[in-house]
Amino acid sequence: MRTTQTHTLKDPAKFKNQLLIWAQQYDDIVWLDSNNYEQKFTSYDAVLAVDAFTSIKTDYHQGFEKLKEYQTITKDWVFGYLTYDLKNDIEALNSRNKDGLGFPDLFFFQPKKLFLIKDNLVEIQYLNCVDDELEVDLKTISHCEEVRRGNLCSDVKIKLRIHKDDYFSKVNKILEHIHRGDIYEVNFCQEFYAENTCIHPLETYQNLNAISNPPFASFVKLYDKYILCASPERYIKKEEETIISQPIKGTAKRSNNQEEDKRLKIALEQDEKERSENIMIVDLVRNDLSKTALKGSVNVEELCKIYTFDQVHQMISTVTSKVSAETHPVDIIKTTFPMGSMTGAPKISAMHIIEDLEETKRGVYSGGIGYFTPTGDFDFNVVIRSILYNETKQYISYSVGGAITSKSDPLKEYEECLVKAKAMREVLEN
Repeated sequence: MRTTQTHTLKDPAKFKNQLLIWAQQYDDIVWLDSNNYEQKFTSYDAVLAVDAFTSIKTDYHQGFEKLKEYQTITKDWVFGYLTYDLKNDIEALNSRNKDGLGFPDLFFFQPKKLFLIKDNLVEIQYLNCVDDELEVDLKTISHCEEVRRGNLCSDVKIKLRIHKDDYFSKVNKILEHIHRGDIYEVNFCQEFYAENTCIHPLETYQNLNAISNPPFASFVKLYDKYILCASPERYIKKEEETIISQPIKGTAKRSNNQEEDKRLKIALEQDEKERSENIMIVDLVRNDLSKTALKGSVNVEELCKIYTFDQVHQMISTVTSKVSAETHPVDIIKTTFPMGSMTGAPKISAMHIIEDLEETKRGVYSGGIGYFTPTGDFDFNVVIRSILYNETKQYISYSVGGAITSKSDPLKEYEECLVKAKAMREVLEN
């Protein structure tokens, strides 16, 4: 049981900043922030969950069944992440590529302390075992101030896991698969990394978020492991009987010149290659959602709509379905995972090719961060535009990718990756 209080916030932005600073004392943190981005399906402006009462941490073996059991028994708010490599729990796949990070394949926890922010209100829910700490915590939060720690970090020297010529060679191999009819599209990703390097996770996240202001930002801490996420993409949401998925396919850079920026946006909207990428993934998402949907309920609400963010323009589609009350929420995620925007089509063939040609185990990258509510609703982002950090190993990683189709030009695909990587590199290398 939880003790609940609701408070009016005089300055929501200041409270959010103080809350995240206060949270750093805990080993388990999930912070989700919409950055006040206008979107149709938003439940909260920001959410903070800290201090695990119970938790589940596991590799991919029977990962979804373990999560299903945990979520069913807990019947409370649970927060965490799903890694891309849970694909191995669903299909006869493997993940043998290099892993410098060592994150668990799945991690969720039931927070003792929960803050739900919407407009100028914060709803605070504390488990009864800690509700006597609520008033003291509120006073502490109100006095939190940002502490700049100075230049105590190593100089970050970013390395490429796949160099330019190798990237071109691998994309050409994918094009051979496409022309042979093995696949229609593959999301091919590459890692940028730094070794023997330390960063300040909170400051790095705040700088990344300030540059990008995305609608699905998140800060996750699991002891010495951090996810600093500036994602623009929702993977999947359940709101009562309605399921919403919003795949992104199609990217264009921004310009400081207003007229040129408008031209770039229109060019993306009219780009046949980008539209075909998006439509192929929409078809894949429709098929995935149909596995749990009530008959005839899968609907494409938006097709190839252009959304503008601080760093890029993106082409996003919105696909919805209806499910019965008896359908378990974890089954909805399992039957749509991994998200089609990060795999390709057909999905299983694409994932085999990804494993063969990529150099790095994806792990958290192209997985999802989010939560389940006590009633079984959920909301998860797609982990892209994110910096991953293992503090103990002093290993930093960020990955970017793009959809390769029959019309892909390897040079343009490479340049698109650099556009997507720009914010992370700026933050890490100042």
